[in-house]
Amino acid sequence: MFESLSDKLESAFKNLKGQGRITEINIASTIKEIRRALVDADVNYKIAKEFTDRIKDKAVGEKVINAISPGQLMTKIVKDELAELMGGQETEFNAKGNPAVILIVGLQGSGKTTFSGKLAHFLKSKKGLSPMLVAADIYRPAAMEQLKILGEQTGVDVYIEEENKDVVSIVKNAVKESRSKNKNVVIIDTAGRLAIDEAMMTEIANIKNAVNPNEILFVVDSMTGQDAVNTAKAFNDRLNFSGVVLTKLDGDTRGGAALSIKYTVNKPIKFISSGEKMDTLDIFYPERMAQRILGMGDITTLVEKAQEQFDEEQAKKLEGKIRKNKFDFADFKSQLEQIKKMGNLKDLMGMIPGVGKQMKDIDISDDSFKGIEAMINSMTPQERANPDLIDSSRKKRIAKGSGKDISEVNAFMKQFEQMREMMKNMNKMNMFGKMMGMKR
Repeated sequence: MFESLSDKLESAFKNLKGQGRITEINIASTIKEIRRALVDADVNYKIAKEFTDRIKDKAVGEKVINAISPGQLMTKIVKDELAELMGGQETEFNAKGNPAVILIVGLQGSGKTTFSGKLAHFLKSKKGLSPMLVAADIYRPAAMEQLKILGEQTGVDVYIEEENKDVVSIVKNAVKESRSKNKNVVIIDTAGRLAIDEAMMTEIANIKNAVNPNEILFVVDSMTGQDAVNTAKAFNDRLNFSGVVLTKLDGDTRGGAALSIKYTVNKPIKFISSGEKMDTLDIFYPERMAQRILGMGDITTLVEKAQEQFDEEQAKKLEGKIRKNKFDFADFKSQLEQIKKMGNLKDLMGMIPGVGKQMKDIDISDDSFKGIEAMINSMTPQERANPDLIDSSRKKRIAKGSGKDISEVNAFMKQFEQMREMMKNMNKMNMFGKMMGMKR
């Protein structure tokens, strides 16, 4: 995400390389380039100007200490200001109630229905809640069908009244039904509407008054940039929503919405979403997003995703095997399966500092592991448990069984040995334990 903005900001910092001190003279061109990068990312010029003025005020005259170069110091200042622009700290999501009512609003095509399904999955799988989805889009029959499918995928009940055309009575009935079924969260997926459509805006205001929601989330297609920010203001003036959701961050996102919306409506971004899969929803952390925009990675999120998938007992056993250099192909295959559950591979690689930029032009498919898995599946149980058994004749059999060339098998074996060595070194530094959230 935000590749173009990241590249332009990195280019701006190059002007300060080799300088011993930040001055008004050597910072001028850097500030100008940062401002241009933000405007190109579809950030309003007034916001970009105020942002760069604050950076200049903080940076001018700062002495380089502890061997920090001006470029590094400027990167930190920009990172802190970016995080502040996007909200500073993550904001709590209020899903407490009997039931808690979450109202989902936004423009047509912004991704509200898909987000509603993802939010239900998130609250059920990660927060241990019992949500119910409500189909309150009475104008688009496909929306009801889509919500029904999402409910089936996530194992969440969906409330639908196909013949009722009074949306206010639908949501009231849904809340009543949720109590009878002991649901503690109701997620209302509403119809897309234009801010200039007075009848539709009155309808959503009536829904709000009828159910008194704990949260009103405005869903924004992050690819629409400044237009989305202007629309958000119109919706907020009418509904006083509690937070923003940025969707479609896996698309050609310039960054304007993410960087401008908090400044414009003074409401926090609460969630970010990418892709169609139900598990591609994350809490929005301004600090982490600022780090990713500046190519600094996001190790915290990567560790959290790893901890969600890796059982501590399993991790301890694996760590013991790595320490004894007994890590084998069966372990490797098991780890591949866990990694695939963590999310999109390219996104995961982008969370590693310095790696995201190198990977940006490389297409990494979620099927990337299929060839490796085929080779492991072609091994006997003894070969998987004892890689040293695999000689040239066994490699030929593995190649034939997996439909691979012998050179690919040799390359994989070599990479596996290199990885075993790397894991052994990581273990010495207790990196593996930290990744799994373990304590010695």
